[in-house]
Formats: sequence, C-alpha cells, structure tokens
Amino acid sequence: MDELDRLFERLVQVLAQETPGRLAIPFPAAEVYERLVPYRSNRSRLNVATHQDYEMTVLRLLAGERGYAQLDPADVGDALRREMGEPNPDTALFRQFPDAQLSLNRLAAERFLRGDKAYAPPPPPPLRVEDSEDDEEPAGEPARREISSSHFALEVQADAAPTRQCPYCGGVLPTHHKVNFCPHCGQPPSGELKCPACGSEVDVGWAYCVSCGRATGFE
Repeated sequence: MDELDRLFERLVQVLAQETPGRLAIPFPAAEVYERLVPYRSNRSRLNVATHQDYEMTVLRLLAGERGYAQLDPADVGDALRREMGEPNPDTALFRQFPDAQLSLNRLAAERFLRGDKAYAPPPPPPLRVEDSEDDEEPAGEPARREISSSHFALEVQADAAPTRQCPYCGGVLPTHHKVNFCPHCGQPPSGELKCPACGSEVDVGWAYCVSCGRATGFE
C-alpha cells in the first residue's frame, strides 16, 4: 500500500460520507485537491513528506494509474500520462485542467468500502460464448441496469466500517485494543504528529523537532 492507494482510499471515504450514490457521479478534478483531500489536512494520513510529493500522487491518480479513476475528456488524461513519463515531470500540470470530469472506478471503490485489503481492480474475466448469447438485452437495457446496481451497491457499502489501517504504513490496527501507537511502525494512528517535548507539529519521518531540537521518536 503506497500514497496512491491511500489517496484513493481517503477520496472514497470522504465521498461515501457525503451523499449515498455520490461515488457513482463524475465531479470536477479540482475538488480532489481543493476540497475533498487537500494537502494541509491530509499529509500525515497520506504519508507524503512534501507538497510536491502530494502533487505527484494527485497526478498519478488523475492520470489513471492502477485504473482507480479516469478523466473526461480523455486527451487530458493522455497529457497527464505523457507528463509522468518525463524525466522531470511538472507535478502541478493537472491544475491546468480543473474542470475535467473525474470518474472513480466503481469496482475498486466497492472493494474498499467492503474493507478488502487489496482494492485495485482485477483484470476482467474472459467472456464465454454462452454468456454473450444468454445476456442479450434490448438496446439501452444493460446501461440502465448497471447504473441501478451501482447506486444500490455503493449506498449499502457506504455504511460499512472499513478495516482500520495505520495511515503511515498501511498495517492493520487491532480492533479489540486501545491503539496509541501502530504495532507495525510505531507511529500514532490518528491526528497530526506532535513533538513529545514541546507539542509543535512535526512531519512524518522527522527524527528531531525543528522548534526545540528534541528527538521526536517517530523516525
């Protein structure tokens, strides 16, 4: 599990809490970094050290990496993917396309809401001849049925409590114990990191506090 997985996880979580069926509706790409999962309030949860690391993670999501999402128009996504292939990519390129419509992968979102540890979309199964013959429908019928089942599944799963995971290393946290620190990496599992000596905010990976110079114990 890396920062891209954590960004997708947080985005799904926030959208599912807003309105039932919200995950099935495309929305402007700018909402990801301006309102839904902004850097300032999510940097610890995403485990990104710098704003540039955060932008690179958003760029990967909007470019369609791992099939988590896709942009409309498609040529915007193509431009972002080409930029990712550059030796020194412009991590903020996506800000030039704030109105591009972002659609999340429904299957990946549903798997996260069920609490699956791996929710990247699996490859589609091969189409069998008997399936294609038995599933013939009048024109327009499959699309209507798909939308209906999508909304139903997302509304049901939005109420399910996902498995608690450490926002720093992705490890599964115990459910029957009070958790002050992650048993896998030793990080506190919620809230901003604070210096144990003076209480100043520190970033993930800082061994010493920039305010008082004391060891943080978070390395």
